Formats: sequence, structure tokens, C-alpha cells
Amino acid sequence: MKLNFKINTALSLILIGASIIAGCKKYDNPPPVFEEIKDLSTAQRKVLVITIDGLPGAELERSLPTNIAMMKKNAKYNFNTLATVTGAAGWVSMLTGTSLMKHHISDESFERTEDGDNEDHGEIVNYRNVLDYVTQYKTLTTAMVTPSVNLREYVRNADESPIVVSDLAVKDSSLSILSQNSLGTIFVDFKAVYEAGNTGGFDITNPAFVNAIKQTDTYIGNLLDAVKARKNYANEDWLIIVTTNHGGGVNDSQNGFIMLYNPAFEEYELKKSGFNGVLFAEKTSQAIIPDDKDLFDAGETKSFTVQMDVKFNAVPNGYSSFFGHSTNLNGQNITGWQWAYYPGGGWVVTVGGTLNGGVGKSDITADDQPGTDWHTLTMTVNYLDANTRTLKMFVDGKLQSKSMNISRNKSLTTTEALRIGHRAGDNDVPTSFHSANLTYFNTALSEETVKNTFKLTDITKHPNFSNVIGYWPMDEGLEDKFFNKISGGTNIPIAGSYKWVSFGDDFPPSSKPDEKVEKYSIISTAYDVSALTLYWMNIPILKDFGFDGIPYLDKFEVEFLKK
Repeated sequence: MKLNFKINTALSLILIGASIIAGCKKYDNPPPVFEEIKDLSTAQRKVLVITIDGLPGAELERSLPTNIAMMKKNAKYNFNTLATVTGAAGWVSMLTGTSLMKHHISDESFERTEDGDNEDHGEIVNYRNVLDYVTQYKTLTTAMVTPSVNLREYVRNADESPIVVSDLAVKDSSLSILSQNSLGTIFVDFKAVYEAGNTGGFDITNPAFVNAIKQTDTYIGNLLDAVKARKNYANEDWLIIVTTNHGGGVNDSQNGFIMLYNPAFEEYELKKSGFNGVLFAEKTSQAIIPDDKDLFDAGETKSFTVQMDVKFNAVPNGYSSFFGHSTNLNGQNITGWQWAYYPGGGWVVTVGGTLNGGVGKSDITADDQPGTDWHTLTMTVNYLDANTRTLKMFVDGKLQSKSMNISRNKSLTTTEALRIGHRAGDNDVPTSFHSANLTYFNTALSEETVKNTFKLTDITKHPNFSNVIGYWPMDEGLEDKFFNKISGGTNIPIAGSYKWVSFGDDFPPSSKPDEKVEKYSIISTAYDVSALTLYWMNIPILKDFGFDGIPYLDKFEVEFLKK
């Protein structure tokens, strides 16, 4: 066992150290301090996981209810866990320890859905849930208490899975199960917060939402009391996880939270340190919005602004389109707009309206070359009248000398998707780059506004925030989507050959640097729950499990291995 190995190793080192010291010159030392190590093999480890569906971490942090506030004093916690696409996707990630990229389950039916456009998913793998591992490795029982019929069916291997229809029934059934001596792991699912959020908003300005949080917190207090009232509690060691499977509503995915409680824990906020971005480098690496419902349609008479932080890794040896909303550039034929990085290091914007009866390829090149450092690239398109529609380019807020009137190109409307990365079917050379803070405004920003705001790290403070229809920080660090931070906005799926890269303290211009973390940089996710559960239960996490989750409690063992 991992813990016994550590203790035996420590004893061996002490004996070896004693023999060495015996043959050395002795000096006066401070009085020795001996700490008694608690052998956790004598206390039976157990896990209670409580989920509060629909509760965003930011809203919980704004107003901590009584019992959760009490738990925080002895918890590892985070109020900004990576958002999940749907409630079902969050549940499956929590239960299987895998990301959506692997399990492909996001529908409330809990049935796997395939991405017909993605040929890289390979062999279909069905991942076991964490309760299956608990019963395989331990002579203990498991339970899932949820009002969701489909979730109960998905976790039908649970020893206890009572039929409940309300949070009150969830609480009462959980109290009954918690009295069973054989219980090892139980998942408890509360839904009232989600239901209240759906009717009046997922924030604390909604009285029904706040009341639902308070009632759920009362139920959590009841469950904590039930754990402490167990007959063998003195011989047990409980990890209590309070989290959410999904923050926000169906069309409003928000970051969640997690709280890992044990009386021996010291209070510690789990944080991510540094910027994490996607590397786009191959022909298949791209992020596209498959159906934007014409929200980002450039049209013929629309004014708009597109801004994105970009870091290239090298100057390409060929024409390289890396971002746009257009068809392929074929000679002089193109419809839409696109950004490219040219040999020699120039940033080029190309537009055309070939398929709409307008002039084809028209392009301009920025004066300032992006090089290989982070820079903010901005394009504004301002429609004045049928004869004047002006496109301007900015690098780090600085207006470039060239602009062009694109009225003769007519409509830039295309059925192609807005995409980041190489366009499928293009013959150009993909460039290696990273992107961040993609922002789409439904108005043309003034030169002064671009100049004064390109380093703005809080998009809500932008003077034209009401015109922002898409904002993707692109700093998730994990998963296969860029999350749109505009309420109800469209997320951007990432596909093909890509990878997340840590930049440390090298932040894009409009990203707010993280506060320096005290000890560890930890990106908290839903799929950590399975890994943390098995770790706490002293069940080995094998490679065959396919876990993406991290059992990061192992970084804090000095706290709970001591009495």
C-alpha cells in the first residue's frame, strides 16, 4: 500500500541515519520534535460526494451559506473549476474520471453521441464508473441518490439507488443510507438550485435561487451530522466532496466549484498559475463554430470588430491562413474574410465576395510584424453607406497605415464556419501559433477605443461591452472547447491535432496574470472527483482506467497523516 510504503521507507531512513550519526562528531542540536504518524490503514476511509446542480462557483463565493462556510475552514477548495458543457457531461466526467473528449456523453439521455466530423476519435471506449471500482477493490457498498431517472440507470451498478423525486426525498434517503455500516461511497444529487436558476437566473440577485442554496446548505448540514452520528465514526476517515456537475443553465455554462472537506485538512484555495493556451500547428488542428445562427455573419452592410491575442512560433515558409470566416482562397476567388501570416512575417487580411457577385480577393498587410511574441491583432469594419465600407487593421492598439474600402466586394456572407486554425481543404501551409481572448463586437470600434482598450483584462469594463457578442479567453487549460463568457453565447469546439501548452508567466496582452499560488498550480475539473475518490479509498489508479482526473490531495498528505 502506498501509505505503508512511505512509512516503512521513512523508518528505514531513520535507522540508516542513526548508524551514520553514531560515527560522526557530535554537536549540540535543538531539542528534537517527534510527530506521531497516523497509520490510515487502521481507519476505514469513506467518501461522500454532494453535487449541487446549476450552482456557479462565482455565485457561491459571493455568498457562502452557513455549513459550506464552516467546511471551508478545513477544506481544499476552488470557486473556478473548469466549466462543463452540460449537466450530463459533468456527471459522466465526475463518475468516469474522463473528459468529454473521451467519453462523448453530453445528452441528458446519458447516451454516447459521436462527432460525425471528427475522424480522430478512434475506437469507441466505454469507461467504467467510480462505484464499479469501489465494489471491485473494497468489501463495501455504494449508493447513488438522485431524482434523475437516466442518471440512476447510467449508474445502475450502485448497491443503493432509491427512487426519489425531490431534494427533500434525496436528503431523507441519503440519511437512511448513511446509517448503514457497510457503506463506502455515496453520491448525492441536489436539483433545486438548478430549477430555481432556470426560472429566475443563476445568480444571487434571484431570491428563489438564494433560498434554494440556503435550503440545500441545510440539507448538507443534515448529512454532515449523519456522518458524525455513525456507530463506527471514530474508526472511519471521511472525505466529503461538495461540488457541482454543471454551473449555470443549459445555454449558460459557467465555471463550477469544488470543496474537499476533512477535519484534518488545513484551509487552502486551489488555483491555476500561469496562462494555458492551445497550440495550433497541424492541418487538422482547428476550432470552429459549426452553426452560429448568422450571429457572426459579416454580410454587406454590417459593421463589426474582431480582436484576438496571437503568438506565432515561427515565420512560415509559405502562405498561411490562421483565422477567418471565409471560403478557401483560390486564385482571386474568395468569399468572406480571413487573417494570414505570410513569408517575411507580415500579417495580412484578405476579403472577397466572389460567390455574392462582388469583387474577389482584396488584401492589405500590416506595417508592424507580429514576430514570435504575444500581440493583440484587431480588425474593424465600418459601414457608412453603399459606397463606403472601411476595413482597418491595428497591432497592439496602433492603427496601421493601410486601410481599404471593401464596398465593391459586396456581401461577405458565407456558409463556411468561423474558425481558428487551418481551414480544412486549404492547400496553404499551416502555421504554428497560439491564440487568446478572441472578442467579437457587433460594431466598429473607434481608433481611440482600440488604442485605449487592447490591454483591458476585464471585458466587462469595456466601453462597448454591450456590443460584445462573443468573448472566448481560451485559457481553460483542458478539455476540447473554448467557452464563451457571454451569457447564452456559443462555445467553440476544438478538433484535430492540438495540445494545451503552459506558458507560465508569459501572459497575452489582455489576460489578467494570476496571483502567485502559494504551493501548487492546480486546474480543478469535474473528472478529478473519481481520481480523488479512489485515492482517498486507497484504491490504485491504473493506467487502464483511462483517467484524466488528478488525485491532487496527495500533495497535502502531511496534513492528514498527522494526528
